[in-house]
Parts: sequence; structure tokens; C-alpha cells
Amino acid sequence: MKLLMENPNTGIIKKAPIGFSWTTLFFPSLPALLRGDIKWFIIQLIIDCCTLVAAFVFPFIYNKIYIKSLLEKGFKVKDVEGGTLEDARGKLGINLPKFETKS
Repeated sequence: MKLLMENPNTGIIKKAPIGFSWTTLFFPSLPALLRGDIKWFIIQLIIDCCTLVAAFVFPFIYNKIYIKSLLEKGFKVKDVEGGTLEDARGKLGINLPKFETKS
């Protein structure tokens, strides 16, 4: 399942996957870098260098962290691929504001 999120102030649209991150499992900090999430790229890189355990923890939590950071930046859910908004809210356990189009 993926969220299509849009920032109503800037018009920027981003896709955010929900659930386990296979990419983070095989390429530990690379998804954060490719998504432009520099803060979590640096955090993951430092922790991955210090401990191997982080490489097995971040795949379970990174997508939720990424979605929370988008929400903090003002993004709202425009569409949900592979499910409904209620399904996404249930999987994440957080409130996901819906993007309202201006009439």
C-alpha cells in the first residue's frame, strides 16, 4: 500500500509506502537519501556504522518515520494505492489528514 501525499502550500507530491521497507533492508540508508530525507539518512548511516542491529530494525520503522516527517512538513493524503485511507490509518496507527481540493 502506498500513500500519495501532497503539500497544499507548495503543490509538491510524494509517494510514501506503508509497512516493511525491503529497500532499507538490502540498502540500509539509501532510501532515506533517495527520498531527500537527509536527517534520517545521516542518523541511519551513523547507527549502521556502530551496530549491525540497526540494519534489521530500520526496515520495520523507516516508512512510518518518513510518513510522519511528511505530515510535519504539511503534507496531506491525496490518494491511497492498494487500499483505503481507513486501512492506512489502521496500519500506521496515526491520524492521516485528507487533502481537500479547493473549489
